[in-house]
Amino acid sequence: MPSALRLGLLSTARINRRILPAAQASELVEVVAVASRDSARAAGYGKEHGIARAHEGYDALLADPEVDAVYIPLPNSLHVEWTRRALEAGKHVLCEKPLTDEPDDCEALFDLAEREGLVLVEGFMYRHNPQTRRVEELARGGAIGRLQLVRTSFGFPVEGAENIRLDPALDGGSLLDLGTYCVSGARLLAGEPESVFGRRVTGPTGVDDLFTGSLVFPEGVHGLFDCGLRVPFRATLEAVGTEGALFVDDPWLCRRPGIEIRRGDDVERIPVEPADSFRLELEDLARAVAGETEPLLGRDDAIAQARVLSALRRSAVQNIPLRPIAAR
Repeated sequence: MPSALRLGLLSTARINRRILPAAQASELVEVVAVASRDSARAAGYGKEHGIARAHEGYDALLADPEVDAVYIPLPNSLHVEWTRRALEAGKHVLCEKPLTDEPDDCEALFDLAEREGLVLVEGFMYRHNPQTRRVEELARGGAIGRLQLVRTSFGFPVEGAENIRLDPALDGGSLLDLGTYCVSGARLLAGEPESVFGRRVTGPTGVDDLFTGSLVFPEGVHGLFDCGLRVPFRATLEAVGTEGALFVDDPWLCRRPGIEIRRGDDVERIPVEPADSFRLELEDLARAVAGETEPLLGRDDAIAQARVLSALRRSAVQNIPLRPIAAR
């Protein structure tokens, strides 16, 4: 068996609590280093979680020859910069979503990765879960007839006045946090939209506390989504076809997996075995780095996602429908 992929954590972000047990449960990935801007915090975090090396500053971790790849859970506004730096340092990268909402920046990062012979992946963990794969199989396999409509939602009340999701300087807001899942899920089932229309409600901190969007896909398929930072928890995916509807009550976190197909008064429940989406995501990265497979989420998906997010953001500002545009 090849040696495990040696992973470094670029910050002590809260989401690491999902990454650490996922790596511990896998034979393909080992977390070997962590970095923080504060040396004491890095050392304490490393000791608490049994991480061998703790670095003061992100550049120090990128210079560590014992690190093969980095996981970037930094605020959205830092994703492009530190992904670029990591690739320039010769590290493979798993960057939390959104990698960026700028198609040109996205294309430039993948160009760099390809020139350096490195793997770059945008971190949509839900895409790796068996539930998501089953949803795609059912929708594309005709279980609900011809697809007509995709509805997605994600929202919850943000806690704490200092939450980075509420900071416009860090590219916070509901679209770039929760809406990324809604857009990704719609694209997975319906393809790439031909036009989008976004509407936003700006909160007291200056970010979009609530965002709604409509998407028009080829062959007359429509998509509708909403996401919010000050609403009760809700997360849904519904695909409506000519012969029925497919419904998922927990499409993104996949903590309560299960699918319903509704045809008139009949409800068919399709069970799905629970799985750790983060472990599957890390193992996908490890296999891609080892050259065994292509990553599930590569260049084309990330650039297409950035195109749609950019168009939605601009549409909400201009209050007009827009067509997603390709990177220059």
